[in-house]
Amino acid sequence: MRDFAISDNPAVQAQLDRLGALSLPQGRFGLETITALLTRLGDPQKRLPPTFHVAGTNGKGSTCAYLRAMLEAQGLTVHVATKPHLVRYNERIRVAGKLIEDDLLAALLKEVLDLGHDLEPSFFEVTAAATFLAFARQPADACVIEVGLGGRFDATNVLVRPAACGIASLGIDHEAFLLRPEDGVPQEPLERIAFEKASIARPGVPLVTQAYPKPAREVVIRTAEAHGAKLYMRDRDWSAPVRNTIRYQDDVGVSQFPLPTLAGAHQADNAALAVAMLYHQSMIPVSSRAMAEGIRNARWPARLQLLGEGPLTVLAPGRKVWLDGGHNPDAGAVIAKFFADSPPFHLVIGMLENKDPGAIVAPLRGQLLSISVVPAPGHDAHAPGDFAQHTELSVRGFATVEDSLKAINRINRDSPHLSDDILIAGSLYLAGEVLKLNREIPE
Repeated sequence: MRDFAISDNPAVQAQLDRLGALSLPQGRFGLETITALLTRLGDPQKRLPPTFHVAGTNGKGSTCAYLRAMLEAQGLTVHVATKPHLVRYNERIRVAGKLIEDDLLAALLKEVLDLGHDLEPSFFEVTAAATFLAFARQPADACVIEVGLGGRFDATNVLVRPAACGIASLGIDHEAFLLRPEDGVPQEPLERIAFEKASIARPGVPLVTQAYPKPAREVVIRTAEAHGAKLYMRDRDWSAPVRNTIRYQDDVGVSQFPLPTLAGAHQADNAALAVAMLYHQSMIPVSSRAMAEGIRNARWPARLQLLGEGPLTVLAPGRKVWLDGGHNPDAGAVIAKFFADSPPFHLVIGMLENKDPGAIVAPLRGQLLSISVVPAPGHDAHAPGDFAQHTELSVRGFATVEDSLKAINRINRDSPHLSDDILIAGSLYLAGEVLKLNREIPE
């Protein structure tokens, strides 16, 4: 299993090979290793510009995209750390608005790996350390950092005093890691997820959240109190009803914002969370006008992305081809809602073997014309039969995405439904492969 891209730069590839050999030692959870590694590097995480730290099950990446766009619309220079990458490892580290250059990336990874090899750090700890080094050494006005997995033990959870912390939606995902047996933590799954995510809270720092079901909400409140954070929860401390606009309101006043350009009704909620984070922090002033411009300008690939014309989409003439990396039940519900008023469409799906095969297919029952199963590049993936129990349709397997699109085109070439859309979904690894095949490399 490879969580990093192949690079055509030999210096970067040499370090990616070293990085790929790392693994998290079984049973090791905690922040001791990343803390020790950062100490050796001079604690770069303590020398960052004002930082926005965002956790959540779904929506955290989009929230980071809105934060970046809003801050840049204010005229600020922004460092951004998101994960995972889709095509190139460089996508994880955006330095002063641009993807990290190969020479700097190779040097930083080598520095971290050389200095910390005896600590046996994980892939994620080395990545976090290299990110903090890059952000501490290059001037910028702000940082936006996405939590990788959970929150409590994520390698980014070493920030001392961020400008604000945020939590997007909560759902069940990464059960083996986030729901592992442990004493002294909530036992109900969603409450446990809430506890893990809310544990990015910091003393005196705003913790801005979405609205959650009552049990999870109470866990977030208790966790924020335990950390001494200033909690600002949606529908308690702020609201943002969505109709033709986003009508944001808190105890200071009311502001109107445009709906996002990004596809999906849920994106208005992610944009609202970014707005609330900026309004409830005091380190960087950001105008309402810049927030509105950021909502319109934000881009986030492989999230209900309509693919452009390219070598892959040309295989599906006359059809729109959509791409989404979603792979859990919450993502399935979002996709189903997005296509609810659309004609039936074709699904091409590739999903990792450790994910629920019904997560995307089951919510789309009654909305699909066909299901084609393809591999998830570089990973063990579900076979066609794994999806069959979640649908009344026959499920076909193909060796490649290209083969699946050609088959869909052949079956329907004499049909009046040549405008039927196609959705490719189920894995961010598959999404990255699709973007590469269609020559839409994230920049």
